Amino acid sequence: VMTFVVADRPADNPRFGHYSARDLHEVRRHVEVPAAGYAAQRHRPDDLDELTALLERMEEETDNTAWVALDSLFHITIAQASGNPVFGKVIEEIRDALARQSAFLNQLGNRREASNVEHRRVVEAIASGSAEAASAAMTAHLGHVEDTLTDIVTSTRTAAPRPERRLGP
Repeated sequence: VMTFVVADRPADNPRFGHYSARDLHEVRRHVEVPAAGYAAQRHRPDDLDELTALLERMEEETDNTAWVALDSLFHITIAQASGNPVFGKVIEEIRDALARQSAFLNQLGNRREASNVEHRRVVEAIASGSAEAASAAMTAHLGHVEDTLTDIVTSTRTAAPRPERRLGP
């Protein structure tokens, strides 16, 4: 008789597609924060129009799947507004993982409303032209994302363990 333990909580470092939460956190801090700063200095008027339209759609969106898609597009648009195409390519590469992480955080951590507020602060900082303000706003947003993920993982790790379920004959 074989015994398998079925996990019913996320691992300490959950995976979102090909990438772990740690992978995403490390890259996002080194790509999205400076990209937001450059976007404040280099954005075109069209970039602000697109970001503002995305904000409004996200704030009005009621479907979680649609909101997650808009969230990914929002982050790609900021990276593209940096004027450096490499930033945009990096965020596009991790787009699927970002969407999976966002859906996970919204399902277990109810992040949508807070993310909408944080996203608006990022766009306002980019519009101000201050690289420091935009970088700080993106740093705060990513910090809240990481804190929510840590809270979810910690709460599931400390929750009362469920009895093992035996699978097999």
